[in-house]
Amino acid sequence: MRNIPFLTGLVLLVAVPALGQALKGHNTGAPVDVEADRIEVQDRADRAVFSGNVVARQNDMTLNAGRLTVAYSRNGGGVDIERLDASGGVTVRSASETARGEFAIYDLSQRIITVVGNVQLTRGGNVVRGGRLVINLDTGRAVMDGRGVNDASGGRVSGRFTVTGQTK
Repeated sequence: MRNIPFLTGLVLLVAVPALGQALKGHNTGAPVDVEADRIEVQDRADRAVFSGNVVARQNDMTLNAGRLTVAYSRNGGGVDIERLDASGGVTVRSASETARGEFAIYDLSQRIITVVGNVQLTRGGNVVRGGRLVINLDTGRAVMDGRGVNDASGGRVSGRFTVTGQTK
């Protein structure tokens, strides 16, 4: 069927880069504010586990999840956040896009966000679904593929795109 390469092209050129471009140049050095129902600090392991209605904000990006593990390193009298691991119905929002999945990893030192498991990326009326979304915050490049954990995509990426101004 000839429409599949065209649709794949749309996914790569129109919808998937949307979230990546929206977050291009995101300041990973900005403070991360976290709210949750509960926190458990595992100081010897250099991590903190937030659970229950977790909301983490950094600049104009918000992450919601059921559980968030913050890995950090000690820096003199303070700490440096290195990585955020989120699970339990994860949502990552920028000003104009929303990505949802089962798990997310935000590697602050590598400046990469990975969302895995039944991923859905929405921008306006456009929706792209797949197994894994990887966003490079330096370049703004976002790649979605069918690989994921327990995802329903069957190893494929699919999308639905709005068409405006078209009449028969």
